[in-house]
Amino acid sequence: MKNLWHILWRKVKKHQISSAIYKLVFSCLGFLPVKKNLVMFESYLGKQYSCNPRAIYEYLKENNPEYDLRWSVDKRYLHNFKEKDVTIIKRFSIQWFFGMARARYWVNNSRLPLWITRPKHTIYIQTWHGTPLKRLALDMDEVYMPGVTTEKYKKEFISETQNWNYLISPNEYSSRIFRRAFHFQHELLETGYPRNDYLYNCNNEKTINHLKDNYGIPKNKKVILYAPTWRDNQFYDVGKYKFDLELDLQLMKDKLGDQYIIILRMHYLVAEKFDLSKYKNFVFDFSNHEDIRELYIISDMLITDYSSVFFDYANLKRPILFYVYDIDEYRDKLRGFYFDFEKNAPGPLLKTTSEIVNSIKQLEEQNFSLPNYFQSFYNKFCYLENGDSSRLVVEKLFK
Repeated sequence: MKNLWHILWRKVKKHQISSAIYKLVFSCLGFLPVKKNLVMFESYLGKQYSCNPRAIYEYLKENNPEYDLRWSVDKRYLHNFKEKDVTIIKRFSIQWFFGMARARYWVNNSRLPLWITRPKHTIYIQTWHGTPLKRLALDMDEVYMPGVTTEKYKKEFISETQNWNYLISPNEYSSRIFRRAFHFQHELLETGYPRNDYLYNCNNEKTINHLKDNYGIPKNKKVILYAPTWRDNQFYDVGKYKFDLELDLQLMKDKLGDQYIIILRMHYLVAEKFDLSKYKNFVFDFSNHEDIRELYIISDMLITDYSSVFFDYANLKRPILFYVYDIDEYRDKLRGFYFDFEKNAPGPLLKTTSEIVNSIKQLEEQNFSLPNYFQSFYNKFCYLENGDSSRLVVEKLFK
């Protein structure tokens, strides 16, 4: 045990020394002259070509060719950018340091390392990545993430948000929470999420059939998208989370396999790999797929838990089921919710796989119609989104 603590202590000290050196180097590079047309993009810690940064990138590329657009990519995820029409820079490479230090704009949907101090000439556009259901940042009573205390987590979050010049919000509800939970004191853009433009502009039969052909998804079966979030207290190590797949896939295959297939989409923080060999041609693992927006389009219904994906999916006005087998612990211990989830969720809350199967059968009988209360949910959370959010952001921020 003594040797283990010694090893951990050395790792911590090494990390602290490396961070201090990085911070010093980056601060010095920040005095280099700005490249006024350079925009640096990053999505989910450099793991994906996706989300709001992708939508803004694609709008700029099509409408503002005068900008030099580059993507920050974690070298372990370079395969996600193969055959993409993007200029990539490996995260934390020498080229990356110079690019970040001289860029006029940063566009990001997650946090950057604490040792990065935004140069005075850089405009940091934080897009974030979801409408909040579960409590965020300063609103969290306890933080169960490995390697950090609640006090330290909140202090570091405030240090990060002070770097943001602009924050994009999908609706008025989110704006109020972001202001408080992020201690955000700069300009907030209530435009709707750019990433959801795709759901309005590409939701057609031609696009859906093309995507299914590309990804080997059968056209003669309905598609169920299962996209749960992560659990703060389930992890292997710092930054390496696990997920226990509580869904009984064998039961679903037995009851639904003739008419349905399931697409799994795990949260980007979850490190779990599942053995799905028993469910070939019924379960397809798309956890490493570059952008969930395409999975939204090809699916006929969504099963999730406390993930913010259901706010986006609601734009399609398709059925949503909530598999919340651990809701008591999640609500009362891990995070807590910003509104009465059990009362206002836009679909039924279910605790067993049998209940999920029964709900899907009921949807069939009702011709997949939505519950009466769905429209009020849509009016509160999706009212700003109509396929035009990317343009609004670009015209506001890129001069």
